[in-house]
Formats: sequence, C-alpha cells, structure tokens
Amino acid sequence: MELETTPASLLADGLAAEITHNYGRGRIAVAVDGIAGTRPIADELAHAFRRDGRQVVRASLDDFRMPAERVPATAAGEYFDRYDVPTLQRVLLAPFKLGGSTGFQLRAFDAERDTVAESAWTTAGPDAYLVLDGPFLQRPGLRGRFNATVYVETRWADVPEVLRGADELYQAEAGPRFGATAIVDAADPAHPRRVFADSC
Repeated sequence: MELETTPASLLADGLAAEITHNYGRGRIAVAVDGIAGTRPIADELAHAFRRDGRQVVRASLDDFRMPAERVPATAAGEYFDRYDVPTLQRVLLAPFKLGGSTGFQLRAFDAERDTVAESAWTTAGPDAYLVLDGPFLQRPGLRGRFNATVYVETRWADVPEVLRGADELYQAEAGPRFGATAIVDAADPAHPRRVFADSC
C-alpha cells in the first residue's frame, strides 16, 4: 500500500536525498536541532532514510537529561545544566562513529521516572544514519560532531519563557541558524518548509 504524501514527508525526502548524496557511506550522524518541534521533523527524516533503503537509528536528547534536582529553574540552568552532554558523547556519538561491532546506547536517562535508565546496548551496520533531535545541538562541545544539522524554527509564542531565555543564550553562543546544513520553518507543524539563512 502506498503511503500518503504530506508536506512533512516531502520535505524530509528532500533533506534525506541531499544528505545521502553528500554522505552515502559510513556511519553518518544527523542532528535535528531546535528549541521545540524537533521530534516530528526527526521522525519524518528517519522515515525518509528508511524509504531510501538506509539503516537508521533514532535518538532524542530528552533521553540524555540530568536529574531535575540538579537543574536550576532558570534560563541558564536550562541551557547549561539540563542535558548530560558528556554521557551523550561517551555512550552514543563516539561509539556510533567508531563503526564495526562497537555498541552504543540510544538512551541513558528515564525522564518520566527522573532517574538513570538501565543500560541497553545496540549496534548497526557499517553504513547507518543516526538521527538525533533536541535543543542546543550546535553548542560548543557538540558542534562538528554531526555530518549534517537541520535547524528547526517554531512559533516563539509556543515556547515557555524559561526556554526562550535558554535559547537566547544559545543563539548568542552558537549562532545555530548560520551553522546549520538546512533550516526548517515549522511554525505550521502540518506544513514545514525549508528556508535559508539570509531569508527574513
């Protein structure tokens, strides 16, 4: 049965075609970065890779959080303390890139229970795409770890104030719009569209 084509799937197919054209072999890490709205774009992108016959592993930064008690309820706390970047690099990004039979973890934290998740190791073939979504993925320490980065912009009014403040810190430090491979306007989630860094 043929799957229904949507604006989101068409966008994802175009992005996937561009990425696979530039990175057709090996272990390829793709970030879907943004303060909100990244998960559906990342899911569609993963589906697009699979439709093209590629092996895909899917992960979210929400599964690499710090315990809530260690995160101040401030913009700075949200930006600097919310996510466990060292663990993300140690158990997912670095071993994924090694290839071979090296195992990696797709989650290290159970946000629902606010506790460390039980270790579950997996692996992939020599040619595979990791699609990771979440905020601040072009921050210092992560920039350059991805072969391609899709930066998602959403409606500012839908973003809680503390996250707006965290995003302002991120914009000042990382300039993510200008470091991304592609920019997606997801203000209308049903009709995401690609825009360019020099557009208004």
